[in-house]
Amino acid sequence: MKYIQKRGVPVLIISALLLLNPAWISGQDKKPADKPEFQMTILKQVPAMSVKNQASTSTCWCFATTSMLESEIIRLGKPEVGLSEMYTVNNVYSEKASQYVKFHGTSNFAEGGAQHDVLNSIKKFGIVPRDIYPGLNYGETTHKHGEIVTTLTGIVETIVKNPNGKISPVWLKGINGVLDAYLGEKPTTFSFNGKMFTPKEFAKELGINPDDYIEFSSYTHHPFYEKFVLEVPDNWAQQAMYNVPIDDLINIIDYSLNKGISISWGADISGLGFNDGYARIMTDGADFKNPQAAEKEISQSDRQYMFDSWQLTDDHAMHLTGIAQDQFGNKYYLEKNSWGEGGKYKGYSYVSIPFLRMRTMSIMLHKDGIPPQIAKKIGLN
Repeated sequence: MKYIQKRGVPVLIISALLLLNPAWISGQDKKPADKPEFQMTILKQVPAMSVKNQASTSTCWCFATTSMLESEIIRLGKPEVGLSEMYTVNNVYSEKASQYVKFHGTSNFAEGGAQHDVLNSIKKFGIVPRDIYPGLNYGETTHKHGEIVTTLTGIVETIVKNPNGKISPVWLKGINGVLDAYLGEKPTTFSFNGKMFTPKEFAKELGINPDDYIEFSSYTHHPFYEKFVLEVPDNWAQQAMYNVPIDDLINIIDYSLNKGISISWGADISGLGFNDGYARIMTDGADFKNPQAAEKEISQSDRQYMFDSWQLTDDHAMHLTGIAQDQFGNKYYLEKNSWGEGGKYKGYSYVSIPFLRMRTMSIMLHKDGIPPQIAKKIGLN
C-alpha cells in the first residue's frame, strides 16, 4: 500500500480518524444539544365556544367581546349559543356614522372599535344568534368588508361636506340601507328553541346585563382608581374606563380567570404576531423560541413611554380564557384569537406576563371578576 502525503499527514490516517469520529470533519467534538421546546400545562381554563374567523375585516373588538359573552352565558348556566358579531357590527357602523356627522367629520370613522361598543349595542339594540344573522348577504362565504367600509366612508365624507347647505334628515337611511344590503336586514323578531324573541328580549333571556361589565386600563397620565377616556382612535365613543396600576391590572386578570370569568383583552401586537403560538417580550439577543431565554421586566414607566411615543396603541382584541405554565414554571395566559383555527394551537396562543404587562391596552370583564380590594378602591359596590 502506497501512502500519499499531504501537508505531512498520511491520507490513510485521516481516513481512519473520520471513520472513528465523523464529527471531526466539521471541527466539532460532538453534536450540540437541541434547544428545549415549550411544554405547556393548562392550570385553569374557562369554557369557550369554537374559534371564529373575522377574515378580511377589522372587527376583532366585536369577535373578542362576543366570544367573552358566549363564555359568560355558559358560566351563568345558560345553554351554549353562538352570538351574531355582524348584528352588532351593523349597529355600531350606524352609530359611528351618526357621531362622525355630529362631530363634523372630526371623530373616527373606521372598522376598528372598542370592547364597550359591543355592550353599548346590546344595551340599545339587543343581540341575536349567529345562525339568525350571519351577516353574509353579499356573495361571500367569509367576512370581507373592504367594499362596505369604502362605500360607508364615501357617504359620511360627502355628508360632512354639506353640499346642500344643511344636513338632510334622511342621510342616515342611506347608511342603514347599505348595511342592510351587505349584511342583511336586522330581524325585529325571531324564533329560538321554539320561542319568539325580540333582540332585546333575547339578551335578557341570556342573562347579559351590559352594566355588569367593567373596563380597565393602566397609564400614569391620569389618576389611578378613577375613570379616564383612553386616547386611542378606536375609542370613537369616547367612553371612560377605570385606571389602575399595572400590578393591579394583572391581579384582576388572575383573580377573574381563577374564578372562571374570562376577559376581553385589547392589546398592541403590531410587528410581533404570535410566533409559533407564543407572545413574549425578549431581552436583547434572546431567542424567542427558547423557553429558558430571558424576557424583559416591564415597569409602569416602560408602558407609559411606549404609549406616549406612539409605539403602543390599540391594535387587536382577543379573548383571555385561561392560565398555564411551561415546564420551567413560567406563567402564561391562554388567548383565543379570531383568525380561524390555524397555527400550532388551532387559534389559541400563550401570552407571557411581560407581554401582558407591556402590550395590554384595556380589559373588559364581569364585575364579579374584580378583586374586592380593587373594587373598593374604585368605588364599585
